[in-house]
Formats: sequence, C-alpha cells, structure tokens
Amino acid sequence: MKQLLPMGYSPIEKIQEDLFDEHKLHVSVLREDKNHPLIQGNKLRKLTYNLLNSKKKGNKTLLTFGGAYSNHIAAVAAAGKEFGFHTIGIVRGEEKLPLNPTLSLCTQNGMELHYEDRTTYKLKNTQDYKEHLRNKFGSFYLIPEGGTNYYAINGCMEIIERYDEYDYICCPIGTGGTVAGITISNQGKSKILGFSSLKGGEFLTQEIRSQIHSVVNDEELTDEVLHSFELVTDFHFGGYAKITEDLLNFVRKFYSSHQIKWDLLYNGKMAYGVYEMIKQGFFPEHSRILLVHTGGIQGIAGIEERNNIRIYED
Repeated sequence: MKQLLPMGYSPIEKIQEDLFDEHKLHVSVLREDKNHPLIQGNKLRKLTYNLLNSKKKGNKTLLTFGGAYSNHIAAVAAAGKEFGFHTIGIVRGEEKLPLNPTLSLCTQNGMELHYEDRTTYKLKNTQDYKEHLRNKFGSFYLIPEGGTNYYAINGCMEIIERYDEYDYICCPIGTGGTVAGITISNQGKSKILGFSSLKGGEFLTQEIRSQIHSVVNDEELTDEVLHSFELVTDFHFGGYAKITEDLLNFVRKFYSSHQIKWDLLYNGKMAYGVYEMIKQGFFPEHSRILLVHTGGIQGIAGIEERNNIRIYED
C-alpha cells in the first residue's frame, strides 16, 4: 500500500479589491483546494486519519455513503485508488445512465457503486443496516456520509494550526466537521464564522457543539471553545444545491479578477456572504479576514450538467 502523504502547507493568497480598501480590511484566501491534486481540500483532511486508522486495523476496503453528486464519495474513490484501498459507495437513489460526472469519476477510480432507494438509505446509521452491509460485502472500514467523525475532525484541526494572525476565519459548513476542527484548533484566537449552505441551518450550532465535545470530551471546555464560533445563515440562496444569477455572476467576476474558482454549493456562498457582510459594515476597520477554500471543485461539472450552464469559460 502506498505511503499516505503528509498534510503540509496550503498557500495563502491575499485578495486586492477596492471594496476592501474602502473598508480598510485585509482579506486572504487559504487555498486548501490546492493541497492535493486528486483528494483536495477538507476531504483530504477528513480522510487522512481515517485511512491511517483503516490501515492500522488491516481493512483493505472503504465503504461510504453519498448522493449522486457527492464531493465526499468522489474523494473516497480517489483516495482508494491513490492509496490502494478497494472502495464501495452506497448511493442515494436509483441508478441513472449515463452516469453523471461525479459518479463517472468514481467508477474511473475503481469504486464499486450500489444504489439504495431513499427510504432504505435513511437507515444507513442503524446497526441493523450496517450488519446487512457486512453480510453483503464482508469486512470494511466505514466512513460516514460527508466524512465527519472523530478522525475527520482531528484532521481538520490541522487546517489553520499554522495561521494565527487573523481576526476572522470564514468557512463554509456542510456536515460541520471542518469548522468544528478549525474552531478547536483556533483556541479562541480568532472569530470563526461558519456559513451554512442549508436553508434552516440554525440546528448546525448544536451539531457543531456535539462534534467539538466528541474531541475535547468536557462540557465546560466545549462551551469555551464554541464561544469563538458564530453561525451565519443568511446566504444559502434558497437551500442546498440552489443557485441564483447573483451567485453565478459573483463567482464568475471573482474568477476573472483573481483566478480562483469557487464551487457554488459551499465556498461560493461563503465568499458571497463575506462580501455582503463587508458592504454592511460587519467587520471593524483593519480586520484581517481569512477565507478557507475547502475545495469541492470536482463538483462544478455536476452543477453545470444539472443546470445546463457553463460556470467558467476556460
């Protein structure tokens, strides 16, 4: 089995805008989307310690769950190919041919795909269903949908451990594991702003609290760590996987100016939200703001297919 790659530095790029000068702000992007050519962004962080744990236990098969356009399921497939694991993906919904860009990439990377109807899929976290999977597939290492667990949060703690000179650190939220790891690692030095891509995402603060507690294992310390976190729910654009012309125009203009692509499910919404909050005067003058780009670029092709659009012209 190939040696797992160590997680090193991701580049930071300072962004110049008249808007930032007007409000006397310093804004940079942490390019986690550049930390690995195949398993980019927070997916690499979430998977690294899970893969090490699977290897330690002698498991040669990884099994996970996801929707038909899941960045996570694509990352597990890529990680399996890169590091010598067999991979199994349990996909929500019926098989549709031809495969979409995400699932096509999964099969190219050797993932074995199995489809479950939505009712059965909801049972994925039950012990009976897990036993059913073990009877069907034999021994495997299970990685949850979205990739968030104890090992994933520990991996995400390493995202900002070298960067403590910022007043605000902004991060998109899916399952919450990435921002939980960042908040723990932050140790109260910066204000952490988590941008929900879900409509009605107010429940995420409690979810993130539970994830933090799973690592620090102390109620008082959990509350202390969570004190530096703030959930932002105003920029979901109608809900998960929903996009608008305003969002499209924003990411296109940003790419034209800075040659940085945002996905539209998570990072684009976060970046749009940061710009709007700057216009509203949310950040004090001379604030140093870091946007964590968590990757998800492989998902752009799927968004284009579903919406019959081209996001970026290159």
